[in-house]
Amino acid sequence: MQEPWTHTTVMLKEAVDALFPDGPHAPPPAGTYVDATFGRGGHSRAILARLGPEGRLIAFDKDAEAVAEAARIQDARFSIRHQGFKDLGELPPGSVSGLLLDLGISSPQIDNPARGFSFRFEGPLDMRMDTTRGESVAEWLATADQQQIAEVIRDYGEERFAVQIAKAIVARRQERGPISTTTELAQLVAGAVKTREPGQNPATRTFQALRIFINAELEELQQALEASLVVLKPQGRLAVISFHSLEDRIVKQFIAKHSREVYDRRAPFAAPKAMKLRSLGRVKPSQAEVDGNPRARSAILRVAERTADGG
Repeated sequence: MQEPWTHTTVMLKEAVDALFPDGPHAPPPAGTYVDATFGRGGHSRAILARLGPEGRLIAFDKDAEAVAEAARIQDARFSIRHQGFKDLGELPPGSVSGLLLDLGISSPQIDNPARGFSFRFEGPLDMRMDTTRGESVAEWLATADQQQIAEVIRDYGEERFAVQIAKAIVARRQERGPISTTTELAQLVAGAVKTREPGQNPATRTFQALRIFINAELEELQQALEASLVVLKPQGRLAVISFHSLEDRIVKQFIAKHSREVYDRRAPFAAPKAMKLRSLGRVKPSQAEVDGNPRARSAILRVAERTADGG
């Protein structure tokens, strides 16, 4: 049965244009490209439309539903891996002409109550990108101690009421047993958060934190960025779309670190190590896109190019 949830790809044109610097009217390229977060395939389909007959697109996704959607693409140039982008390093060194990471979660994941990502719907408190393995949020909250819970909510959600929320979760667990649904957690957080940003649900930061933690999203992002230096060929493009400050800070600092020459202070007269990337700046979604798709509001696209002599 066709699922009722739809997904609008964020910054579709900008991201794909970043991978193909010669523009849409240039001869179709023949390199290998990677969509490291297939989602529902918006970027992948646009990349395939730009590739020549000798081109190749490899997609990654941890979500079994995304992999099932990818199976609908009948194109010999395309393949999908049921893996997270932390496994990018499995690709041959210097083999990739363009690499895209869209770090947002797809609308079908958010809007499907059974996935447990949203405080807006009653559902099991799961939040795993890959539901075939690993621990759900409910399972982790059932055993984690107060300090662990507070640290996760503070560090990954930048929530100033993290300690109060953790105390409420542990007290609830001791009184009535573990929390098992999204609405239970949202109501508990609402009672512990004393002030909130206008228009923002008090549970927003807590749900973000638990999702990032349970899926090891920031650790995987670091691994993928490091792998990009190995798998990208000279002049290969890296394009990353992030949706919150923790992700964007990691991407920004990574590109900045590798976009400058490194001098060895112990050998001041030695030639510096060449930079590995050339930063090509950042792009924000247009106002028209934000008006049509509010989930694009916080998106930032950062682009860099692998240098020829920074290996």
